[in-house]
Amino acid sequence: MAWGHCNAFAGWPARLGLRYAGRMMETPRHLPPYRLDRATLERECTLDTFRASGPGGQNLHKTESAVRLRHPPSGVVVMASDTRSQTRNREIAFERLIERLRRLNVVPKKRKATKPSRSAKKRRLEGKRRAGDTKRLRGRISSD
Repeated sequence: MAWGHCNAFAGWPARLGLRYAGRMMETPRHLPPYRLDRATLERECTLDTFRASGPGGQNLHKTESAVRLRHPPSGVVVMASDTRSQTRNREIAFERLIERLRRLNVVPKKRKATKPSRSAKKRRLEGKRRAGDTKRLRGRISSD
């Protein structure tokens, strides 16, 4: 399992959120689309609880209120340790998981290769000519 190491994900599409260090992903088993309904996600995910860190007092440090959800079909791992309640953290983690899977389900349209039109070429060349004239005028003035 690779946890946020960019080299481990070389060659993966950037839209999967793998280009940034610190993102938690595992190797996906299936390709999108992924189902987003809560009942299916609860069956497919593994839920880990652990002790959260940070401010929150004794209750936070002695209870396992933080939640980690792993979605093996997609390889997505999300964590939530925002509140002192494990139930609320579980809800937050599922919301984050659904949002990540929704982003993974988006398949960009394939770009259709087109040639620039005659008028587009003309506009581009006109702009280049204008830029060249402007640069020519920046030169030194001769005292002839």
